[in-house]
Amino acid sequence: MTDPKPNMNLALFDLDNTLLCGDSDVAWTQFLIEEGALDAGMQEKRHLDFFEQYKTGTLDIYEFLDFQLAPLARHSRAQLDAWHRAYMERHVRPMMLPAGRALVDEHIARGDLVALVTATNSFVTGPIAREFGIHHLIATVAALENGAFTGKPRGTPAYREGKIARVVAWLESLGLDFDSFARSSFYSDSHNDLPLLQKVTRPVAVDPDDTLREHALARGWEILSLRENPNEG
Repeated sequence: MTDPKPNMNLALFDLDNTLLCGDSDVAWTQFLIEEGALDAGMQEKRHLDFFEQYKTGTLDIYEFLDFQLAPLARHSRAQLDAWHRAYMERHVRPMMLPAGRALVDEHIARGDLVALVTATNSFVTGPIAREFGIHHLIATVAALENGAFTGKPRGTPAYREGKIARVVAWLESLGLDFDSFARSSFYSDSHNDLPLLQKVTRPVAVDPDDTLREHALARGWEILSLRENPNEG
């Protein structure tokens, strides 16, 4: 493995309900409903069903991705890109937590290797990562064919143990592994991220769900709030 500079640290961030006060994929669906691109009744019900499964840890990620990625295949890239710019303005920027921005900036200023690690697809989250100043994105990849989205994922979804697989592959592409760093941190709100939280040397529970909070307390992990009101969102 390539030896990084001495005392280099790795900082990984979950996105939804961690750096954002809300969920980027839920917000994308809501945006498409507002634009008349999706049927409100059917989409909102299915999305809520999937979100409940996510919270209980019973989500079938491939079934969800069939639902989540389908709208990308029905529209041109130019239309999707135009919608995404409006979505960033109306939905994402208001959800971006100032304390989250400051925390990311702090790690970047220290010279840490920083990445956003999210189950939400790369089309939705790529511009959000750039808005936070994060240059490395590990996300579920929305597959393309001849420049158009297929409505399917490519490779392993960045979900639960899949996040570890995707991070390991990314580090290997840089000639690194987890042992290359003096310290590795992962910030997340969700018990679904326990596999990756257990992999790093510094797991941080950020405004955690009840299951993650209980787990963090039992193991003496750091618990952090990035919200002015910890009960918001």
